[in-house]
Amino acid sequence: MKHAIKVIAFDADDTLWSNEPFFQEVERKYTELLSDYGGAEEISAELFKTEMGNLECLGYGAKAFTISMVETALRMSGQKISAEKVQQIILLGKSLLQMPIELLPGVEETLKALKEQGGYRLVVATKGDLLDQERKLQRSGLMPYFDHIEIMSDKTEKEYTRLLHVLQVASEEFLMIGNSLKSDIQPVLSIGGYGVHIPFEVMWQHEVVDTFTHPRLKQVKSPMELMDWL
Repeated sequence: MKHAIKVIAFDADDTLWSNEPFFQEVERKYTELLSDYGGAEEISAELFKTEMGNLECLGYGAKAFTISMVETALRMSGQKISAEKVQQIILLGKSLLQMPIELLPGVEETLKALKEQGGYRLVVATKGDLLDQERKLQRSGLMPYFDHIEIMSDKTEKEYTRLLHVLQVASEEFLMIGNSLKSDIQPVLSIGGYGVHIPFEVMWQHEVVDTFTHPRLKQVKSPMELMDWL
């Protein structure tokens, strides 16, 4: 029963604040920069292929994305891309590390209400580059609401099980909230937890899966709807 929930965990990127639109804008500028070597769709497809090939060794986040952009540019140009353009690509990647933190509607109000209501431990469970995610959390102003921060290399059943062990909580006492069915919801449901899916306006193609229903899954349009469900 959802009334047994003791820990509520929130994803960060595109759940607490906007993230993917900034990556998509950088990718758009990147395809323009490489227009001598292919069309936008071809360049994006090659970049995605590089990202997928690099996931195991580089993981997620702006730094991994930047390396993949440089690697793709070198490959598509036959190693002939200029040093000036490589520098522009690096600057595009660095811009993601300084992107503004735009809290999504209802996020802070929901966290404040949950904190005031009491009865739950509030957690951030996000994946990506450790330093970048820590920096974004600090800049968001949301740190005081959370009892624990977990920055994961990936979101798998194994990693969520490890998190439950760290938190000393049973799976049926754990609720995960996020925009990605693949990363935030499916693994948690698989180990016996609860999930609340809040779709975001855009989604990285690696995270796209078919929608589904589940007795322990709730879909809402806004974080504020969470208060009526709990």
